[in-house]
Amino acid sequence: MRVLLLHSDVPTDAPPDEQDTLIAAEAAAAALTERGHSVVRAAFAPDPAVLDRALGDSRAELVFNLVVSVFGQGNLCGLAPALLEKRGTLFTGASAIAIDCCADKPFTKRILRAATLPTPDWAEPPRWDGLAEDQLYVVKAAAEDSSIGLDDASVVRGGKAVRARAAEGAERHGGIWFAESYCSGREFNVALLETEDDLRVLPIAEIVFSDWRPDRPRLVGYAAKWDPQSFDCAATQRVFGVETEAPDLADRLAQLSQTVWHLFGLRGYARVDFRLDAAGAPMILEINPNPCLEPQAGFAAAALEGGIAYAELVDRILCAAIRD
Repeated sequence: MRVLLLHSDVPTDAPPDEQDTLIAAEAAAAALTERGHSVVRAAFAPDPAVLDRALGDSRAELVFNLVVSVFGQGNLCGLAPALLEKRGTLFTGASAIAIDCCADKPFTKRILRAATLPTPDWAEPPRWDGLAEDQLYVVKAAAEDSSIGLDDASVVRGGKAVRARAAEGAERHGGIWFAESYCSGREFNVALLETEDDLRVLPIAEIVFSDWRPDRPRLVGYAAKWDPQSFDCAATQRVFGVETEAPDLADRLAQLSQTVWHLFGLRGYARVDFRLDAAGAPMILEINPNPCLEPQAGFAAAALEGGIAYAELVDRILCAAIRD
């Protein structure tokens, strides 16, 4: 097929979490070429005329959508599928409404709670209803991913500390910050891949905190994701095998993830992140409708663990868009 691969418009001095988009775009373009497709890459601009020109020049039959931010803001990434839907253009991954819903973490949690799916309690500004003085909270951005601003100091106790940390995060990084009850248990990422006749749950990854000090909160913070020289990066390891070690837990994680997929109308591929609460029950933290496709990232690792090489994975995501 003739494919237009759209990615975020990333400046050369952008932070590592944004530069990662270009690595994924280059790898995905190479994979598609390997599978016999004709690929043109372009940075997305939220301008209908620019998009029309890119579609016309590439004569694209399908758009491979790797736009994860617009103007450096993750909550605007739904603009790309919205413009493509308006034109009736085939594209990979989730719809604009699914991306917009999942980009707003508190809104996502409201949908989960309304569907009686397990997610940690939370509170939002300006009222901060429900904050408990004896509860530990993680304070994080409501509409950004990549662990922006997330570190040990993000875990605080009580309402006063929550408000102070949220104000600090908003001042430093912008946007709205909210508080979610901190779950101290194990962390899992469940990758989902649409197949020709079903939805496949790929091998479930656990994030293991190796040599972590007992007094430190267990968080996959910004350093763990984006600073390869840091202790946090070396000490947060992805491992597989929960299906054998704890099959009942693995079944529950898979069942919840599949329910989330259908609830939000996801397409192509997605990832659902979990933490276990104090009682060992899975709690849904976040939903990523278009997870990173960088070859060393979690989704590609889960696919490879399941016997799907990177080029085949990218091609399967393209084929899912054709079927939809």
